[in-house]
Amino acid sequence: MTLELDVVTLFPGYFDWLRETRPVKNAVAAGSLALRTIDLRGFGLGDYRQADDAPYGGGAGMVIRVDVVCAALEATYGGDIDATLAARRVAVLTPVGRELTDAVVTELAGLERLTLLSGRYEGFDQRVHDHLANDEISVGRYILSGGEIAAMAVIDAVTRKLEGALGKRESHEHDSYSEALAGLPEYPHYTRPERFRGWGVPDVLRSGNHAAVARWRREASAARGAAQGGSDL
Repeated sequence: MTLELDVVTLFPGYFDWLRETRPVKNAVAAGSLALRTIDLRGFGLGDYRQADDAPYGGGAGMVIRVDVVCAALEATYGGDIDATLAARRVAVLTPVGRELTDAVVTELAGLERLTLLSGRYEGFDQRVHDHLANDEISVGRYILSGGEIAAMAVIDAVTRKLEGALGKRESHEHDSYSEALAGLPEYPHYTRPERFRGWGVPDVLRSGNHAAVARWRREASAARGAAQGGSDL
């Protein structure tokens, strides 16, 4: 299966470097990901391709226009917005959306068609949220200069779960917050040197006792989870 993943953005060039990262390149080469950017500015109004305007009611900042976003979606997907929303997930990237957890990433990775709406300034006209999208996703309760970084976070996290993206599939299956770890953070990792400035490696990891190592890792994950307030699954 191929995930068709589109990003609607005022800055499509920002994603050029992302296409060159190994997981994305691998997934595209394996046929499990088709990544496309849609330049919102190309659907702007007038000679200057205006995509934003001042907010009703006053206030600082500019708001991305609903008619410009609608034009981009209709031109890209062939008209009727209701048909588009029935055929694909269209997610606004916003700090008030549902939190991007490993469970949400797994859900998105299982889709065939996903569009990310990447905003700027004060964000999108609320009618974009209400009528042109069927999902809202947040990478955290904080404000970024734009949705491009949030979109990259979503793309990277989702791509890691696609066929062929990583050298070993289990690389993501045992990541922090994965189902394999019961939604807990991943256990600590150690490598050579065995001692550095007096700082050592836990003896159990050098014991060769695989059952003891597995038990230590489960306990370490649980301890980290308790410190963070528990599982998100």
